[in-house]
Amino acid sequence: MINIRNTKIDYSLFDIDEKKYFENSLVLPYFEDDISIHFIVCKESKLLDIKSRIKKLVKFKEVKKEDLQFLLSHINEKIELFNLANKAICFNASSDKFVQEFIYTLLSFSIELRASDIHFEQYSESILFRFRIDGILNTFFTFDIKLFKILSSYLKLLSNLDITQFRLPMDSRFSLIVKNKNYDFRLSTMPTLEAESIVIRILDNKNVSKSLDSLGLSFSIYKEIVSSLKLTQGLILITGPTGSGKTTTLYSMLKELKSNEKKVITVEDPIEYKIESISQIQVNNKIGLNFELILKNILRQDPDIIFIGEIRDKFSLDIALQASLTGHLVLASIHANSSIETITRLFDLDADPFLVSSTLKLIISQRLVLSFCKYCDSKGCQKCNYTKYYDRTCIAETLKVDENISSMIFRKEDLNTMRKYLNEINFQTIFDDGIKKVNKAETSIEEVYKVINQ
Repeated sequence: MINIRNTKIDYSLFDIDEKKYFENSLVLPYFEDDISIHFIVCKESKLLDIKSRIKKLVKFKEVKKEDLQFLLSHINEKIELFNLANKAICFNASSDKFVQEFIYTLLSFSIELRASDIHFEQYSESILFRFRIDGILNTFFTFDIKLFKILSSYLKLLSNLDITQFRLPMDSRFSLIVKNKNYDFRLSTMPTLEAESIVIRILDNKNVSKSLDSLGLSFSIYKEIVSSLKLTQGLILITGPTGSGKTTTLYSMLKELKSNEKKVITVEDPIEYKIESISQIQVNNKIGLNFELILKNILRQDPDIIFIGEIRDKFSLDIALQASLTGHLVLASIHANSSIETITRLFDLDADPFLVSSTLKLIISQRLVLSFCKYCDSKGCQKCNYTKYYDRTCIAETLKVDENISSMIFRKEDLNTMRKYLNEINFQTIFDDGIKKVNKAETSIEEVYKVINQ
């Protein structure tokens, strides 16, 4: 048994027979030399007639069945990209047309697969194309290393970046119409020991268009959040690690709050999604438009609701607390492992206990867990890339700051005292919410433990 997903495959070998034969027989040709053709197979492969079909010596490498099925999936798209890559390399200086087609086909395919990011990585003699889907990074293609510089130059031109710069990180944006829909893409380049790492973030507005009731929140948690959004002032915090869906939840909350009668201002770094009828401010340190300057002046804009992308220091926290004390509803994210640990995090930032106890109304702590594939009932299929999971759902806990918790915050009680009180009132933790989803057969217990321990 070998791990073959990073192996370079010669897709021209699919010309030796019909593609359906390879898919049905569970065999994949991947390398040819002067005397032999090498195949990837699994225990379930039908090998009886390969030798009669192939005139050369036949050699095999065995992998797990799901790995082989993954390699054989979307084979038409993989062959098309392989052919375009070869044309781009062969025609070199006059290959712009093929590079353009390659990028368009790659982006179109990644969008079809619901990828959030595409990674271009150079290793040894290969370039790896890895897609992040539902938070999981997987290698989908491995092509000739000569393609890397051609793609790097083209993407930098597309994003108005310096194509001669390889020694410093750069980032920019570009837009393309893919299948009659306009998409924004964020490009990031980073120098590495080998050469360069390139990542394209696909900014799909369907995430920002999600309503709160479509996030998979348990009904009790959904009700608590909706109720808190009726407040006219106070601080609502959402917490969780990177990739836990905080931004999507916050944008969904903003959608609930959007009204012609209210002025909503956001401070973001960067603005990933544009929302109509909301004033969004992009942090730009290059021109001095930093978090501090924006927050210092934001109250002069007469907002009703303020959204702060992330509370990252004492200054941003103080502004959030002061604003929520003076008649504004403030929504913000902050890094902490749980709702109760968020309170400790606020004190770590030297927050005033009186201000926190007076303004903090609700803490939402959340994670994203993989959902069992609805197309194959978690058996493994092309739709879920043979992972048995498709899409993600939210597990969460909501800590409503009642009078008792407010008093404990004011007195700076230790966490054990607060936990004891929460146990007395039967507080439902994020783990409890995860177990409910396991009992409903929406996800696995392994998934819940994995994200809880992040």
